[in-house]
Amino acid sequence: MIDEEKQLENVQEAMANTADVLQVTDGESMAVEANQVDDESAKGSETLLSQEAVDSSTLEAETEVIETLEGTENQLSLATLTQENEALKLQAEERTSQFMRIAADFENFRKRTQREKEELEQQIKCSTVVELLPVVDNFERARSQIKPQGEEAMAIHKSYQGVYKDLVDRLKRIGVAPMRSEGKEFDPNMHEAVMRESTDEFPEGTVIEELVRGYLLGERVLRHAMVKVSATPEFDDSMPSEAGTSET
Repeated sequence: MIDEEKQLENVQEAMANTADVLQVTDGESMAVEANQVDDESAKGSETLLSQEAVDSSTLEAETEVIETLEGTENQLSLATLTQENEALKLQAEERTSQFMRIAADFENFRKRTQREKEELEQQIKCSTVVELLPVVDNFERARSQIKPQGEEAMAIHKSYQGVYKDLVDRLKRIGVAPMRSEGKEFDPNMHEAVMRESTDEFPEGTVIEELVRGYLLGERVLRHAMVKVSATPEFDDSMPSEAGTSET
């Protein structure tokens, strides 16, 4: 009986010891697991921190790349706009230059056309007046040669002289004027010398008589005056005339 109780006590003691061991083992296991959890948490935190650092660095790098790309694009856009602006300026200058050349050519054409028109009008006017000058000459010859006798002849004379006066007045209004050559120095641009006469009354080369009257239209010679020119007394009429004649 005593032995059984002793054995029971030993068993109970062994069980108590086993429970203590188990408790200690469980505590150690739980501590180990806690440590492992803590280590894993720390490692996870470190991993998260490292990942966050990597993500932050990557984000900063990407931001820098984006900013660099944007800056490059802005520079390229600015350079492109500058080139386009310069091209437009050159094009505008070229168009302006073309416009100025066209305007100058047109102005020159207008002036040339106006000059040609005026020259043509002057030529037509000169040709018309030249055809009328013989009529004026005939009236002047009639006035100098015809000596009317009686009232009837005088009336006729005054009648055609009135026509002559009207014709001369109309020629004056369009710019026709007779030359006044007598007593002036011979000018081959206006006179045509048909005779020379020895005389000591005038200096040599002076127009002493106007045989056929010359006419001007403005500053243009319509018809050269046919004149007699003075020469020195030693001039020999048998010799060819030395007085120049104008070119018609």
